Amino acid sequence: MIKYREFTLDNGLKVFVHEDHHIASAVVNIMYDVGSRDEDPNKTGFAHLFEHLMFSGSVNIPSYDAPLQKVGGTNNAFTSPDITNYYITLPSQNLETAFWLESDRMLSLSFDSNALEVQRKVVIEEYKQRYINQPYGDTWHHLRKLAYKDHSYQWPTIGKQISHIEDATMDDVKAFFHKYYVPSNAVMVVAGNVKLEEVKQLAKKWFEPIPSGEKPIRNIPVERIQTAPRKLIIEEKVPIDMLYKVWHMEGRNKPGYYSTDLLSDLLGRGKSSVLHQKLVKEEQVFSGLSAYITGSFDPGLLCMTGKLSDGVTLEEADNKLGTLLKEFCATPISEEDLEKVKNQAEFSMTYGKTEILPRAMSIAYGAILGNPNLINEEEEKLRSVSALEIGNKAKQVLKDDNCSTLFYKAK
Repeated sequence: MIKYREFTLDNGLKVFVHEDHHIASAVVNIMYDVGSRDEDPNKTGFAHLFEHLMFSGSVNIPSYDAPLQKVGGTNNAFTSPDITNYYITLPSQNLETAFWLESDRMLSLSFDSNALEVQRKVVIEEYKQRYINQPYGDTWHHLRKLAYKDHSYQWPTIGKQISHIEDATMDDVKAFFHKYYVPSNAVMVVAGNVKLEEVKQLAKKWFEPIPSGEKPIRNIPVERIQTAPRKLIIEEKVPIDMLYKVWHMEGRNKPGYYSTDLLSDLLGRGKSSVLHQKLVKEEQVFSGLSAYITGSFDPGLLCMTGKLSDGVTLEEADNKLGTLLKEFCATPISEEDLEKVKNQAEFSMTYGKTEILPRAMSIAYGAILGNPNLINEEEEKLRSVSALEIGNKAKQVLKDDNCSTLFYKAK
């Protein structure tokens, strides 16, 4: 059981405190309720651009990293379609430095034109290296656009295209910041060798003076139900043919989410999974084949990725996979197989709680979803899923009409 206590500042910032006095360090994790799904379709990549801009310094602190390094701290951040997360790890006796740095850039980020140009170039270079010049780098650009026709999950966090970042103006940047980077749209978790009263005092001192702002109201289009199979063929200079398939599934807070999660584990988690045993080990159609879910807040995707074996065509591989999935849906799931994947999932969850930073992130993640105690409830949610529920979920999700397929062919 991960224990925590919580309080809310007058400006709406929710603060969670998880004390662990067995370690010497502390973590300050701030998660903003904004991701690439919140972007304007004609101005994408802003959530990720802001992840970079937040390290460019504030009005009062021109260098974000320098004072943190002086007190033995490290920091980083990441962006997803649903959230943007910033974290600092430092010796607990220097905790106030983290509060000073984070509050200052929340209140008064430096809108310096040079900083914007520097970070713009960094993001554009990242876009080129990871998504344009990297083999298969544009896979999720194609897959998201193929699977989503209405919802803003149809583009990846890096953005639809480079031009959206190239054309970003300072007014665009300021508008994004003032809309989303406000206390009422954030959650802060302070964890480690800390005390509740100390955190309360520091939070009131450094964060409570920041104006609350208004929590943005989302108006994201609901994705229409897919009623026919979709298929796309891409041909590029890549080493081998790859097969990608995705099926729509429920969102993170919906009933059935954990059934689909365990379904993906049964199908494609590790070498004991159905896909690996049948199509990699026995029939050698693929040299590698996996299944996983995106874990999205809104309705997400169950995904399969396959590397073809030499001499096997994409059509053959797709047919073999389709046949196996139909057999899987028609066969009752054994309690032994289900227990195995539940144990694997439980081990991953338990292992993830051994370090203080993942604990802090998990509390923040649950809080953004509306349930900070999710960190303590997920194992039971998985444990309660029955073999019958997974079998029914397989029939519901793994339908041809619910599937989008990408053939990524090597020239």
